Amino acid sequence: MSVVHTVYRPPGGYRSERVAFAMWSLDEQSRKLFDDTRALSPADLEWQPAPGTNTIGMLLAHIAVAEVHITSVALAGLPNSDVRSVIGIGMEEEGLPLAGGAPPSPALAGRPVAWFHELLAKARIHTQGVVRGLGDDDLAREIPRPRPDGGTRILDGGWALYHLLEHEAGHHFQINQLRHLRRVLAG
Repeated sequence: MSVVHTVYRPPGGYRSERVAFAMWSLDEQSRKLFDDTRALSPADLEWQPAPGTNTIGMLLAHIAVAEVHITSVALAGLPNSDVRSVIGIGMEEEGLPLAGGAPPSPALAGRPVAWFHELLAKARIHTQGVVRGLGDDDLAREIPRPRPDGGTRILDGGWALYHLLEHEAGHHFQINQLRHLRRVLAG
């Protein structure tokens, strides 16, 4: 009979235990996402259940883009992010949100899953570099951000770390739904 250890082992090198736990959680979520997508072909990554709907590739690219952006503005405190300089593509290339009836982003066409995993890995390296030196006081710092409606959103670093996990987990669910739907429709 085998024994499976399911335990928290805090990663070293973080100033804050809260940050270490958040990064462990993100890394664990990403490990599962990579496992679930490792065998996907470029055709799987580009498949749309209907025009105007997300593809798995678009969702993977979006997770990486959003992680760099959220990390840059909410955790590094920058006024904006330069996603392209970190992962090699910009926000406009991820393809989200698609217009109704639109095809997938052409910038992602024909890409192997390893390319998407590399985007995610680059985003995570960026996040790790930003948060290593953050303390609990940094996580509590409130950051005002302009809203499209002209208002202001106030967030803090603790919420930003939570949102990175929430965001990736939510899209991981969508990805698994698309994988299942593709299998069912393909027979």
